[in-house]
Amino acid sequence: MSRKRKQSHVNHERWMVSYADFVTLLFAFFVVMFASSQQDHKKTQQVAYSIRTAFQTMGIFPAVTKEPSLSSVVMIAPQSVPMVTLGDDIASLPGVMEDLNKMKRRMERLLAPQIANGTVTVTIGRGGLLISLLDAGFFESGSAIPKASSISTLNEIGKAIAAAPYNVRIEGHTDDVPIHDSQYASNWELSTARATVLTRLFIEQDHIIPGRLSAAGYAQYHPVASNLTAEGRGRNRRVDIIVLPTLQQVVNLKGLAAGQKSQLLSSRADQQKLQEFLSTASRSKFSRPISTMPQRTPLR
Repeated sequence: MSRKRKQSHVNHERWMVSYADFVTLLFAFFVVMFASSQQDHKKTQQVAYSIRTAFQTMGIFPAVTKEPSLSSVVMIAPQSVPMVTLGDDIASLPGVMEDLNKMKRRMERLLAPQIANGTVTVTIGRGGLLISLLDAGFFESGSAIPKASSISTLNEIGKAIAAAPYNVRIEGHTDDVPIHDSQYASNWELSTARATVLTRLFIEQDHIIPGRLSAAGYAQYHPVASNLTAEGRGRNRRVDIIVLPTLQQVVNLKGLAAGQKSQLLSSRADQQKLQEFLSTASRSKFSRPISTMPQRTPLR
C-alpha cells in the first residue's frame, strides 16, 4: 500500500520578514541622524580634548602651544552702560564746574614742569577733568611699570584726587604698532596693565577708596592724533585720568538746582504780587489827597 506524499504549503507572507528588517534599519538610521544633530558640543569638546591629550602623551600628536588669535574669538557685544559725562545740563549745575576748575588750577600748579615739557596735559571736556599722561614721561617702552622718577608726580596727582568727592576713571591707550613679547600678547594687554597699575598705586599709596576708581584698556582704538607720524604715535601712547561726578551727585545737584530755581521763581512771584498790590492801593480812593476828598455839609 503506497504512502501519500504531504504536499508542501507555499507561504505567501515571507516578504514581511524582509520588509520588517528594512524598516528596522531605517529606524536605526534616523535615530543616529537625530542623535548626531542634537549632540552636546561641550561634551564633544571634552572628548576631543581627552583624545588629543592621550595621543600627545603617547607622542603621536605634537603639542599645540599656539594661542588662538583675537580674530578667531567670537566677540559678544556688551550691554550698554550709562556713563556720566559733562553735557550742557551737567556743566551748568552749581558747584560742578567750580570744583573742576579749582582742581584744574591745582593740577596745573602741581604739574607745571611736566606740562612745560609736554608730558602732561590738563583739560576740561564733556568727560570731566582730563589729566593725560604721555608714556614718554611715565613708562618705559612696552612696559606697564612706572618710572621711578615719576612716582612722586603720580602720588601728587593721587593726593589731589583723594581730596575731591568725585569718581575717577583711568584709561590706557597705545599707538597702532603691534607688540608681542613674553609679557604682553597685544596692545590690549599693555594698555589694560598700565591702567590697572596706576589704579593699584592710587589705592595702596594714596589711599583712594577703591569704589571710586575704575580702569580700562583701549589699545590703539581711541587715538587723539594720527599714527602716521612719530609725534602722533607719541601722543596716542598715554594714560588718561578722568575725574567726573557720580550719578548720585548729579541727581542731587539737579534737585538742588531745581529747588533753587523754584525758590527764585516763588520769590519773584511774591515780589510781583506785592508790586501789584501797592500799585492798586495807590490808585484807590483811600489814597487820594485830603484836599480832593468831598466836604461834609455842616449841620444847621
